[in-house]
Amino acid sequence: MQIQDLSARTLLSAYRQGELSPVEVTKALLAHVERCEPHLHATYALDAQTALAMASESQMRWRTGTERALEGVPVTIKENIATRGVPIPLGTAATVLTPALEDAPPAARLREAGAVFLCKTTMPDYGMLSSGLSSFHALTRNPWDLSKNPGGSSAGAGAAAAAGYAPLHIGTDIGGSIRLPAAWCGIFGFKPSGGRVPIKPAYAGRVAGPMTRSVADAALMMSVLSQPDWRDASSLPPQNIAWHQLTRDLTGLRIGLMLDAGWGLPTDADTLAAVQLSARLFEQAGADVELMPGFSTRAMIEGMDKFWRMRSWMDISALPPDRQAKVLPYIREWAASGAQLSAAEVFHGFSQMSAFREAAVAACQPFDYVLSPTSPVPSYAADWAGPTNNPLQPFEHIAFTLPYNMSEQPAASVHCGFNAAGLPIGLQIIGPRFDDLGVLQLAYAFEGLRGTMRPFPTCSQYPAGGPK
Repeated sequence: MQIQDLSARTLLSAYRQGELSPVEVTKALLAHVERCEPHLHATYALDAQTALAMASESQMRWRTGTERALEGVPVTIKENIATRGVPIPLGTAATVLTPALEDAPPAARLREAGAVFLCKTTMPDYGMLSSGLSSFHALTRNPWDLSKNPGGSSAGAGAAAAAGYAPLHIGTDIGGSIRLPAAWCGIFGFKPSGGRVPIKPAYAGRVAGPMTRSVADAALMMSVLSQPDWRDASSLPPQNIAWHQLTRDLTGLRIGLMLDAGWGLPTDADTLAAVQLSARLFEQAGADVELMPGFSTRAMIEGMDKFWRMRSWMDISALPPDRQAKVLPYIREWAASGAQLSAAEVFHGFSQMSAFREAAVAACQPFDYVLSPTSPVPSYAADWAGPTNNPLQPFEHIAFTLPYNMSEQPAASVHCGFNAAGLPIGLQIIGPRFDDLGVLQLAYAFEGLRGTMRPFPTCSQYPAGGPK
């Protein structure tokens, strides 16, 4: 097995036994990234010298018996999560590049745990697209098919995880930005309960969480990311969660199966079949699965769309004209109508956060957990801004994911199959708020139920000279 295919847990064991060293692993992964990046463009601010220096420090701590929880394990960090000394472009060429003064909470926890910062990862303008399209970064592509999109806004993290750039990756999610690229890139993505992972800046619905090739690695990452940080005033009180206890009996669990979200794009046939098969696997393992109707409405998303347009329009309109012109045209067109909205329309749109929350909690209440597609459709053209590529209908693909940001419930996307074209499909698993471990346990059980999946793609299969 190649180093790029080793899990974080395997690396830690190999370091402990002296079979591998952090410097050896970091050098191998940097060489792997160098081979893949002409095709994928998933990285930002890759600094090999700094990564090797961190690896060397980790190697010394292993030798002196002072190793920490993630000592020497390479990690990538989404570029909107501040890391000391690195500018935060927010995916847009309109940003003035000023080095961050300090690590944001997730990066601080990873640094304290001894992780090696391999690089930052790409995102679209202001994180407002489920796409690898950006006015600042080169177009990020899906490792399974270079003509396809990795999704977003944690675009680079999804592509990097599937391509094996590192075992651990962290993204952010306000409407599906961890789970959607996880689904379309065939990896595991976890959106924790609101407040479980301290973050800065913190605002309604926004979370940070792990993106990995396995549930076990995500759980390991959560044991570090969930540590407290006073800078997030909305974070949950510290809780002693046994993140390593992933084994669970599924017998008698009440599981809801939602196949129609109530609005948005219709679920395509291959996705529907893969999710229904996944539900049958849970039934065969002893769970009781019951169909659950969709609960959110067109009015809810139209209200949220107006609120988000106004928020984005305020940000963009505050820029000097020359910088406004640098924002991705799709985002400018989408946000521009915010200038015409009344105060009443914006307030009504803001109130739809509560409407989503109440509807989600009420619909999930009869069940222990809920299953659904992560996305109603598979990946789409690499240079599209989203599955519709239409700024007038930008959110038709997030009907399954968005409600759980508003309700602050934990939700994960776990790889559950492929469509006829060989593109990955994601199964979403949702739990009650605060039951983050339970969602991870169900996803871990599902990894065993689904059996061995196809191997991840390798860079050697790509055409010479990069995508055509």
